[in-house]
Amino acid sequence: MTGGRTIGGPVILGIDAGSRTLPEAEHLLRAVAQALGLPGGTVGCTHFVPAGRPSSRAGDEPHIACSLAVPGSVSPPTGVSWAAGDERGGPLAEGAATAAAEHAARRGGRVVTFPGHDRLTGTMSVAAIREGSAIERVLVLASPGPPGDGVLVVTNDHVRPVWRDGLMTLLTMPAAGGLLTPAEVPDPTPCCADHA
Repeated sequence: MTGGRTIGGPVILGIDAGSRTLPEAEHLLRAVAQALGLPGGTVGCTHFVPAGRPSSRAGDEPHIACSLAVPGSVSPPTGVSWAAGDERGGPLAEGAATAAAEHAARRGGRVVTFPGHDRLTGTMSVAAIREGSAIERVLVLASPGPPGDGVLVVTNDHVRPVWRDGLMTLLTMPAAGGLLTPAEVPDPTPCCADHA
């Protein structure tokens, strides 16, 4: 899944295969990371690419591109569009470049893989989440400030922080019993599922 040329690193590698769903994009992200031989804690993100932009040639539909923080030199992946620095390859390279730029600036992207992500299971304190992973901040939706370090978060074994204000930030929402839970749920109910 890698080509013959090599790009010096470290580098943020953007990849775009026109993925239509988050699970499809996450699968692509993990497959490319594995093909490149990257460690499991490599920071990898998904990025929404809106329709109507030069980067959205995937049937002019919105789709999802990905980015990976590659610690060393890398051979660009084959079978997907990619971008690394000023270099590009493939028909969706502009979507890949957008993903790489958002990740590099830490201004956009939904973080899927990161150091410590595999340890964020069960119920954990806010402090344990920050101390045991690359997550730098925990916020509660519609709340003026962060929760206390001792507040418990029910992870649902599905933690997807985002880049916000240059920090890897886990967005949470109130749950029963004074607990918090990540704002992104693992298996959301599709819109209108109750009356389809």
